[in-house]
Amino acid sequence: MPNEAPIQALINVMAALRDPKTGCPWDKEQDFSTIAPYTIEEAYEVRAAIASGDPAQLQDELGDLLFQVVYHARMAEERGWFKFDDVAMTIKDKMVRRHPHVFGDEAARTAAAQTAAWESQKAVERAKRAQHGALDGVAEALPALKRAQKLTSRAARVKFDWPDAEAVLEKLAEETAELKAELAEAKPDRLADELGDMLFVLVNLARKLSQDAESCLEGANEKFMRRFGRVEGLLAARGKMPVDSTLDEMENLWAEAKKEGL
Repeated sequence: MPNEAPIQALINVMAALRDPKTGCPWDKEQDFSTIAPYTIEEAYEVRAAIASGDPAQLQDELGDLLFQVVYHARMAEERGWFKFDDVAMTIKDKMVRRHPHVFGDEAARTAAAQTAAWESQKAVERAKRAQHGALDGVAEALPALKRAQKLTSRAARVKFDWPDAEAVLEKLAEETAELKAELAEAKPDRLADELGDMLFVLVNLARKLSQDAESCLEGANEKFMRRFGRVEGLLAARGKMPVDSTLDEMENLWAEAKKEGL
């Protein structure tokens, strides 16, 4: 319909794609579990678009992410659970409830005060859902680094935490020694366990330094790609490829790329 609101038009498109008789064969076959990976991927695409600074790309990726919400809501509606409007109203009500200084009579808050109040309100809501533990409600589907940081942040709120970054570094040294001790026998399960402990401590170090572990690793990934790409370029100028080169040669070129600020 020409005067249809954009969101309703999108909801109708989704309904048509899922129509049992005339819908798209691929879309009709999907369920929550098969669509979930795409939802996660689209969230990361939005993050990448933000980093790119390209408004057109951000608009496009936000649309893809919104479509994921519409997709899940449509599948829920087919099962008689809820509709897209219910999803929208639920989050609207939650935002109003968590911002009484904007929508109610409470005094204005600083950003820090709002963060504390937000966490307090979420604790109340978890209690109503019979989630009483400090770690309850941290989503299992989060990327491992992100989940580790959220879990330890929750624990820190109840004072289960290292006093400072120096103490975390001491723990990291301890975990490194334990991993080294396992190298001799090299049992896969033990190595995995000790390596996991080391990664977990590193996430805590990032938190104590007010850094996001996931973002730090993403930055390291991008830096590695830039520098290794430069190594490949320098080798190509010599008529060579990495497979034809020695490790020493590549390390020297890596150092050169690093000096170039890559």
